[in-house]
This record gives sequence, C-alpha cells and structure tokens, in this order.
Amino acid sequence: MKSAIRQFVTDYLGEVVAGDAAVFAGAGLSVPSGYVDWRELIRPLAEELDLKIDFETDLIGVAQFHVNANGANRDRLHKAVIEAISPTNPPTSNHELLAQLPIRTWWTTNYDKLIETALRSAGKIVDVKSAVPQLATSRPGRQATLYKMHGDVDRPDEAVATRDDYERYQTERGALISALAGDLVSKTFLFLGFSFTDPNLSHVLTQVRLTFKSNQRRHYAVFRKRTKLPDETDEQFKHHSLRQDLVIEDLKRFNVKVLVVDEYAEITEFLAELVARYRRRTVFVSASVANFEPWGKEAVMEFAETLGRRLISSGTRLATGIGLGFGDALLSGALREVMQSDSSIEENLVLRPFPQSGNPEQRAAVWKKYREEITSHAGIAVFLFGTKQGDDVVVLADGMEKEFEIAREQGLAVVPVGATGGMAKELSDRTLVDPAQFIPELGENGPSLIQAIAEHTNDLSGLIEPLISVIRKLQGGNTS
Repeated sequence: MKSAIRQFVTDYLGEVVAGDAAVFAGAGLSVPSGYVDWRELIRPLAEELDLKIDFETDLIGVAQFHVNANGANRDRLHKAVIEAISPTNPPTSNHELLAQLPIRTWWTTNYDKLIETALRSAGKIVDVKSAVPQLATSRPGRQATLYKMHGDVDRPDEAVATRDDYERYQTERGALISALAGDLVSKTFLFLGFSFTDPNLSHVLTQVRLTFKSNQRRHYAVFRKRTKLPDETDEQFKHHSLRQDLVIEDLKRFNVKVLVVDEYAEITEFLAELVARYRRRTVFVSASVANFEPWGKEAVMEFAETLGRRLISSGTRLATGIGLGFGDALLSGALREVMQSDSSIEENLVLRPFPQSGNPEQRAAVWKKYREEITSHAGIAVFLFGTKQGDDVVVLADGMEKEFEIAREQGLAVVPVGATGGMAKELSDRTLVDPAQFIPELGENGPSLIQAIAEHTNDLSGLIEPLISVIRKLQGGNTS
C-alpha cells in the first residue's frame, strides 16, 4: 500500500470514529456493478442526433440537444435512464465495505440504488433524500442519510440530466446545495468514482473556498492514474495525462487531496484495511474462570480490573459476554475508566450477558447466535483463562473454543493468552503450531508476540503491557 494511502487510512479512520466522515459517490463507483457511465447512458440519444458520443466532451449539452430536437419532450431521456439502471444489480464489494463503517452522511449524483441497498444489507436504517421536500422530514432511528442530488431511478421525470436542469438547479433545488455546502464545511469527504466535472459541485466547492479561504476542511478523492488506451496515439495520451495532473493540482485550491491508484483493485484493498482497522478498535474479551489457582482470586480480579481500565484508556472499545469469574471485574475496571472520561458507556462498551435460563438445547442455539452477534462488533478477540465447573471437577471451557472458531470465521484477529492457562493455553499452543493460519495479521513477529504471553507467570499484572502492545499493533498503532 502506498504511503499516502496508508496515511489516508489513518487520518480518515479518525474522522470515521469522530462521526465526521462522509462519502460522495460518482458514476465510477457503480460501473463495476454492471451499470454504464453517463457517456454510455446517452449514447443512443447521441446516435439519434447523428453525433459521435466519443468525440463529445459536453455530455450535458448532448442530453439538452436531444430534448430540444424532440420539442422539449423528455420521454426518450427518461427511458434511457430506466433501461440503463436495472434495479437488480448487486452492490460492489466497495459499496459493501463502505456500508460496514459508521458513516452517517452520503452524497451521490447517481440514480441507482446501490448505496441504499448496501447500507440496508448491513442492517442500517437509511433516510434517502432525492427531492427538496424530503429535507424537511427525517426518518426515525436513521443511521445513514443519503442525498441523491440528481434524483432517483424511481422518478426519472425528476432526474437532473440536461443543461436546463442544471440552470434551474439553484432555484428548484437550492436547499440541497445549502445542505451539501454545510456538510463540506463540517465533514471530511471521500470522493469515489467522481470526475469533478459536475457544475453543481463545482459551484458549492467554490463558495466554500471563497468563504473559508485558507481554512477549508481537508477532503480526499481517488483517481486512477491515466494509462494509454489501445487506440490512443502518444500525443493524445500525453495530453490526457497532463490534463489529469493539472486537475489534481487544481483540486488543491479546494483542499481536496487526490490519492492516485494504478489499479481499481487498490481501492478495494485500502477500503478493506479501513474496515479492518475500524473493527479492530473493538476488542472482544472471551474469559471465564472457575479455578483461580495458582494466583488466587484477588490477583485474578485485580488483573481483570486493570485490563478493563487499560483497554478503555488506550482508546479501545470493549465487547464482552461478561464471563464467569472474570467479566464483572473486567466490566468494573472499564466502567471506572469510562466514568472518568467525557465519552459515554455506549461508545466504549458492547455488553452481552449470556442468558442462563431455558431449555439446555434451545439455550445452546441461542448462545451460538449470541456469540456470532457480539463478535461481529469486534476486529480482535482476546482469550483468557477458559475454565468452568464440570459435574465434579473444573474442566476446560468448550464455549471459549467455540468463540475462537467463530472469531476466525468472522475474520477477527485472535490473541490467546496462554499464560493464563485453561482453554486459552490450549488455543495458544494451537496457534503457535500454525501461526500462518491463526495469526497472519501479526506478521512475521506473530509467534514471538504470542509466545511472550504464553509462558506461565506468577504475576498476572506483568501480562497487561505485552497484551496491550499486541492489541495496539493489530490496531495499527492508532486507537484515537
């Protein structure tokens, strides 16, 4: 991953965590799903006018020419929009990755439904606004707001497509312009699949620049480096490459930093890293203790409280099922740290106490879903102790093994602390036998890092800092 992109992941992650991130999606984000870009959408309209669309640079003008030629009748234009945008095309992996992040503000010039479909598939309530009257009301419980500033495929008669539409935009849709300007001032945008040729966005960016001058908020855009096309001359390629460089330079006026990728696959790569880094802010702690020997109950409780405090103070969000003999102390330490900060319990803790009543067979099914739900919030799983009371003796906690398996299935990085014994020791030994399978996220140093917390110790407190170091490594060294 390029250093500029790696730095972007760190910086944008901070905006995501703070709730100040936004996404602006252009046609390029939808093309991999099978949709055409604007040039291809109006190609049949240009053919009716005997124009060669590949020679045209003013595509909005071509749409206007077609409407003019048909006595201001937009029927063919509406039909072109409907036929080009099938409602059944699935979201791309990039849509799905972005939808996993807690980004609440989305803007697009696209008519399709890929963004809202991806967000809903991720279990989010979406408030879609494609017309000015919708700005006056908000959907209860919304987790994301999507502004479709050029309309929606369901209402092709309201699509912004011709020069007339753009000229009337300020008058008829000025409230959307104001809303976008406000978001550009208060949020950090990531522009994906966008060419920055849209007159409405250019107008808004200019107004923000003139108002805030050298105090504009930093935004990001992704461009693919221009490559030579098969039928392109050297002179044409040189021209288009130079023009891309000039556009990148010009966007600095609006404090838009362009990230240049060689292949579109790089976008998926850094979005996956962004999601992984976000999820790893949350650590799931799997722990149960039925036998406190050889440390004694007091030492185990002190270890649990200290770990809870250190996780929260390092900026980590804690998820736990409040395991037997450990969870209460872990929660107590975490809560104490939360109460001393300015943040809320909801922002720092995901608590899922396991239900104990009910039919044992039914309870097992409920527990499985419970484990899957709680681990879905996290990106790292830590395993401690892992003993429970059997019929007559203390035995290894098979539930911890199940949580280990679920964590790996869900792509979590696993950190078994073998020094605490029990099932955690079994999992640690298994991990060290095949580190490439179980701890690839820790890289070449993985075995030594796990080994450092695998050896028995008489002083549990000595495990805290090595464990926090492993977690911070997995978090990229940035938990803010």
